[in-house]
Amino acid sequence: MRALVWHGKEDIRCDQVSDPEIEDERDAIIKVTSCAICGSDLHLYHNYVPAMLPGDIMGHEMMGEVVEVGRGVNGALKKGDRIVVPFTIICGECD
Repeated sequence: MRALVWHGKEDIRCDQVSDPEIEDERDAIIKVTSCAICGSDLHLYHNYVPAMLPGDIMGHEMMGEVVEVGRGVNGALKKGDRIVVPFTIICGECD
């Protein structure tokens, strides 16, 4: 698949990368059909967020279709569902 990849400060490229795989039972794989950028992407681009590593894939605002879910998703999502991912970046661990 093609993805916007961070290679370093002010260096992002549209690269060919491996298709995603389910790594955790709570994962879902989404086929992105539309996406957007926001101010937080500029912070990442300029390396104001030191957690970025070369090879990290950019983007967190998107719409798409669920193509696969982990066994722990428990029916919240199913293959074929259309979804919108909000702008927030969260850990998913707290209530």
